[in-house]
Amino acid sequence: MNTMSVGAMLGITVLLLPSLQGCKGEASGGGSSRQTATVVRRAIRAQIQATGVVRAMIGAEVKVGSRVSGKVERLFANIGAQVKKGDPIAKLEDADLRARLARTEAELASARAQLRLLRRGARAEEITEAEATLQQAEAELSLATTDAQRQTKLLGQELVSKEDADKAQRNLAVARGKVAATRSRVELLKQRYLPEEIALAEAKVKLGEAGVLEARANLSYASLVAPIDGVVAQVTTQEGETVAAGMNSPTFVTIIDLGKLEVAAYVDEVDIGRVVIGQRATFTVDSFPDVDFTGKVTAVYPRAVIQSNVVNYITTLSIDNSQGRLKPDMTATINIVLEERRDVLAVPEKALRREGGRRIVHLVNGEGSIARTVRVGRRGGGFIEIIEGLKKGDVVLINGSTPAQGKGKSS
Repeated sequence: MNTMSVGAMLGITVLLLPSLQGCKGEASGGGSSRQTATVVRRAIRAQIQATGVVRAMIGAEVKVGSRVSGKVERLFANIGAQVKKGDPIAKLEDADLRARLARTEAELASARAQLRLLRRGARAEEITEAEATLQQAEAELSLATTDAQRQTKLLGQELVSKEDADKAQRNLAVARGKVAATRSRVELLKQRYLPEEIALAEAKVKLGEAGVLEARANLSYASLVAPIDGVVAQVTTQEGETVAAGMNSPTFVTIIDLGKLEVAAYVDEVDIGRVVIGQRATFTVDSFPDVDFTGKVTAVYPRAVIQSNVVNYITTLSIDNSQGRLKPDMTATINIVLEERRDVLAVPEKALRREGGRRIVHLVNGEGSIARTVRVGRRGGGFIEIIEGLKKGDVVLINGSTPAQGKGKSS
């Protein structure tokens, strides 16, 4: 099975194209029908031909969707419109989101006020009043102590009754208790709240701050903007439509950066071993059949793509689309340049024959021809390099012509 038949089966043709300089074929005159070609110096270029498709690079195609549910209030994007990063795309109704933000901001303000109150503690007036009460209680304690001592002394002298002495002791105990209670109140006012209570208030403030950030973020999601520069390629919603955000964000528009396109070439498994990163390539698309676009091999996918039992490997090509003529999903016919040899002797491949394990050509000798053994090199574009056996200007028969025995010996 030859190369062209394999390519027809696979949808990918391996073709070795000639350069601009080629051999000239000549047809002999007279009654005989024989075709000839002249040995010339030319360039031989080996190429792989494949089919492929223009596609967006990773990150060059972005689907813009909504992260919150709501009704589409405004839709600014139109198919084919040029957008810059940050341009508005759509806007959802956001009254509920604004109300939620206002509520969380109020809750935060309340939490912060409570924290300030705890950190400040009691008012100075309260502490002053408590300290004055303490001084009064201490004075009463001093008086009660003196009276109890005197009553005890008088009781020993039997000048007062035991009931009077017991009453003085009771008054002393009450005065002591009042002083202790008042002193505790002063200390409590000076350190009104526990460290744990202040820590709890601080945590509530942080929780309120997080709630405000979340509410602001949700409000920002109601306004959709372009994440990249590009062209609006698809619009999938309408004004007035209600969208529901779930596990997958509903897509509003698709934006493509036409400056970041590449070609995905499907190269047959027979040829993929000769493809390396950095090789030059040319390709055409049906929209511009007379324009040769250029590119370079940037990657060869290690995993094959199998379709209808045909094994291909995706090879990506970098391209220049500064003029914006190429669009995603355009079909491309690609030629990957493998090797180019310049200024070599060459003849059409059809002039080469095999006889007895030797490669020969039939060199035209007058009205006849003689077999000439040759050593060949690279093939390309239907031509083959002649390393030894011919010289420039020799005329050879094309395969299919009937060799006529000429004068001279086969060499």
